[in-house]
Amino acid sequence: MSEVILVLGASGQIGIELTQKLRNLYGNNNVIASDIREGNRNMMVSGPFEIVDATDKETILEIVKKYNVTQVYLLAAMLSATAEQYPQKAWDLNMNSLSAVLDIAKEKHIKQVYWPSSIAVFGPKTPKQNTPQNTVMQPSTVYGISKVAGEFWCNYYYEKYGVDVRSLRYPGVISWKSKPGGGTTDYAVDIFFNAIEKNSYQCFLSKNTRLPMMYMDDAVNATIQLMQTDRKNVKNRTGYNLAAINFTPEEIALEIKKHIPEFTISYQPDFRQEIANSWPESIDDSEAREDWNWQHKFDLSTMAEDIIKNLKK
Repeated sequence: MSEVILVLGASGQIGIELTQKLRNLYGNNNVIASDIREGNRNMMVSGPFEIVDATDKETILEIVKKYNVTQVYLLAAMLSATAEQYPQKAWDLNMNSLSAVLDIAKEKHIKQVYWPSSIAVFGPKTPKQNTPQNTVMQPSTVYGISKVAGEFWCNYYYEKYGVDVRSLRYPGVISWKSKPGGGTTDYAVDIFFNAIEKNSYQCFLSKNTRLPMMYMDDAVNATIQLMQTDRKNVKNRTGYNLAAINFTPEEIALEIKKHIPEFTISYQPDFRQEIANSWPESIDDSEAREDWNWQHKFDLSTMAEDIIKNLKK
């Protein structure tokens, strides 16, 4: 494979695992990791790494030219819960970084762009069950507003300038390889670390808050699959709905108790509850499954088993 890939935001939750998978597929030297600060040791030693502010178009362009980059995966973002505390900073980071990369693609310096959207594009008036691909999008968070705007910018650059930009609306993404990064669905990551370390967890959402979720392995595979799909199969240029599983804090706690019987959970909802209440409970991702044959592999049981097995090592 002749692609040379730049990952912006490689030190984030998704970035760490996506970068490693891309290096396995394309070769270590063909995947340049970057972030505003140094990454973990494995990322730093396994391939090229550059310190980059994702909103700095000129520096990004220098790196694109230095390595002859063909694809950019733009993962740098401020997530939902953190963004509510720093709304202007979140807007500036989330939008200016996308604008910079889309312009670089418009100027023909790169061939392809990946930019993640999120279920945060939906809002309180969106249908909660099997949320369709095309529906009401009236988000109540800064993060969601930036994702809706970003989706339409992506579509605009595709329609107006032919930029091959692709996007997925991630549900909550769960991983054991990195600690949570400031998202509302992060309880489903944090709960495993606490179960192993403390045998208990205080959840910031109520026990019956159902949200769409996905194991990191599935999220990474979906991202790469979309980017490798023939251009003619990518019929959506805003953001594809993406789904795998959905559950409540109570349900994931019961699953953990199968492996750690002494585990206990308590509930103390905070400001993140209101965010979660505005999001869907389940997602219809039939368009992704039809257009480029997306299929998930992990359910709640197999995911919990794999995470606990790895964290106990």
